[in-house]
Amino acid sequence: MIRQYFAILIAKLVWKISTLFNLGAGGTWPGELALAIDPFLLKKLAQKLKGTIVIAGTNGKTTTSLMVKTILEGAGFKVISNSSGANLVNGVVSSLIQISSISGSLNGDFAILEADENALPAILDNLSPDLLVCLNLFRDQLDRYGEVDIITEKWQKAIRKLTQKTKLVLNSDDPQIAFLGKNASLKTIYFGLNDKIGQKKTFEHATDSLFCPSCGSRLKFSAVYYSHLGWWQCLKCDLKRPSPQIFNWDSPLPGLYNKYNTQAAAASAKVLKIDEAVIKKGLKRVRPAFGRQEEMEYMGRFIKLMLSKNPAGFNESLRTALDLKANNLLIVLNDRIPDGRDVSWIWDVDFEMIPASIHLTLSGDRAYDLGLRIKYSGLKNYLLETDLQKAVKQAVGMQVAGEKLFILATYSAMLDIRKIISGKKIL
Repeated sequence: MIRQYFAILIAKLVWKISTLFNLGAGGTWPGELALAIDPFLLKKLAQKLKGTIVIAGTNGKTTTSLMVKTILEGAGFKVISNSSGANLVNGVVSSLIQISSISGSLNGDFAILEADENALPAILDNLSPDLLVCLNLFRDQLDRYGEVDIITEKWQKAIRKLTQKTKLVLNSDDPQIAFLGKNASLKTIYFGLNDKIGQKKTFEHATDSLFCPSCGSRLKFSAVYYSHLGWWQCLKCDLKRPSPQIFNWDSPLPGLYNKYNTQAAAASAKVLKIDEAVIKKGLKRVRPAFGRQEEMEYMGRFIKLMLSKNPAGFNESLRTALDLKANNLLIVLNDRIPDGRDVSWIWDVDFEMIPASIHLTLSGDRAYDLGLRIKYSGLKNYLLETDLQKAVKQAVGMQVAGEKLFILATYSAMLDIRKIISGKKIL
């Protein structure tokens, strides 16, 4: 008990100092220090939670968490969340410490915890959620996580350890995610898309899961939404896409990927027995999470910031920006620890969809790698500036009055841009 008390006290002091002196939001370091003092702190804090929702996946965790949070708050519940997007174990602990008392008491009806795909098994070792929402799995940071199959195996083992208390909310359109529910003894609800709008008959270059998770045979797709998400079946072992119970709820945010986030949020709310009218009202109140289509103002101009950190997500961000009539685009590529050191994935992004008429600026730690990729895409008119602050100013300077600058950035680049614009660090 003394160790727990000391761990929380030190973490709270670090958090206060960090926010007071504008050193960050205290999203990770308080939790890191607390766990060094008391390695079992997450398990202890989790026991104080009344209801827990864990949301995991490669893309869409923060936005889906925000959607569920907005719906539950609209229903009158008090909700705790790791809203800064710090989704490793230390980030989850930091978030819980921020709203806990010194004794570790937590005052909330629900805790919504987004979980990094590689950290999910460790988080589930420490708590048994009421709801586990699995969104998707794409290639992301191959130098840290490996291929999608490796993450899937870890998730399967973690889910098998869960008690009957936990209900699963799974994406029926992602073969790897849907397969998690096949042999699970837990109550499972599926979400997906049944809308013909957005369907394609051919795959884009960034496609990750084309083989049956059960027998290994190549899957047949009758329709594709993006990457490997679509209507799939295995002709050898008869494994096929489960029919989704939740589909085609209207999304409050643009982009096909946000349609999936919306279905996941609606499915979660339905499992929690939230009235449909409350769900619809809550979704209408949703505004973009930081860095996820977040709109900001800088030098008198408007900017839309879109986190783009892997091939599947980058393609959808780029497609969404172009659908929104983007005429001015800044792409920023970093290779720091939060981004992954391996940037070879940029060759799987379909930059060829960018029209030659667009104002394009490139920046980031790996701006020259990005420039080489853009050169091979056939685009010739672009600016390359390694100094990010200069790049932002140059791109803003090319804006026509009334238009937005769309910035597509990897994770650490997104944080750097927010610091340039707002003057504040996030983590």
